Amino acid sequence: MERMNPKVNAYFEASKWHDEVVALRTIMLETELTEDLKWGVPCYTYLGNNVVLIHEFKDYCALLFIQGALLKDTDGILVQQTENVQAGRQIRFTSLRQIVSLSPTLKSYVLSAITNEKAGLKVAFVKETELKLVEEFQMVLDKNPALKAAFDTLTPGRKRAYNLYFSAAKQSNTRVTRIEKCIPKILEHKGLDD
Repeated sequence: MERMNPKVNAYFEASKWHDEVVALRTIMLETELTEDLKWGVPCYTYLGNNVVLIHEFKDYCALLFIQGALLKDTDGILVQQTENVQAGRQIRFTSLRQIVSLSPTLKSYVLSAITNEKAGLKVAFVKETELKLVEEFQMVLDKNPALKAAFDTLTPGRKRAYNLYFSAAKQSNTRVTRIEKCIPKILEHKGLDD
């Protein structure tokens, strides 16, 4: 396979899902996509635009279609990772047998993604309405003008990330603990993962 990009080889050699990701790579290389390494994972592009990633997690490996929401999921195999993901969709695998049996379907999904890319189709993102902060955080902001001012300077994505992190806690005391832990970062105008 002369279309293999040598800088991607190390990813496949070190993978705990070796056989599975190599099988996915073979399918990708049978298309007109270009293989590259982005974000530390194999990325397949068309004219420089990202179309599909191969990535792995503890319990599965996956194909991630960057504009997967545009695909017709006739086989019901696409997964929306979280309710907040608007464009990307995954197909998850836990065995080589699964990939081999789905190979023709996978190739058709990839070819559809390429067709969409060639047509310039993009997911129309739904604009979020005003961010509704968790009650505990809103109370802290109301009592701390410096924190509110710092939070207001953050990008919308950073604000959402904090709010999602706080709201993911089921108990109020856990939310409060998370908020207290994040106050110094917010005051430094940093995002959750900065």
